[in-house]
Amino acid sequence: MFLVVPDPAHGLVVAPESFLDLTPGTEQSLTAQGFAWNSEIEAYTRQTDHSPATVERTAGMLRELGHYVLSSHTPLPTG
Repeated sequence: MFLVVPDPAHGLVVAPESFLDLTPGTEQSLTAQGFAWNSEIEAYTRQTDHSPATVERTAGMLRELGHYVLSSHTPLPTG
């Protein structure tokens, strides 16, 4: 399972529930879309566009790869 959300501090965040969700195909797809692993928050992040359409596009890509996905267009609060 993945969580896909915009975050003011990190841009678009794609967080796996566990490392078992990080299949080679999933990691390759996220990397190809410009995401990079952020070990501080244990999630993939991308600073560019994190609009609602991009959240849905990213969530859809993960669903096509067979993952369950929770997504939100509302940024997570900081602090």
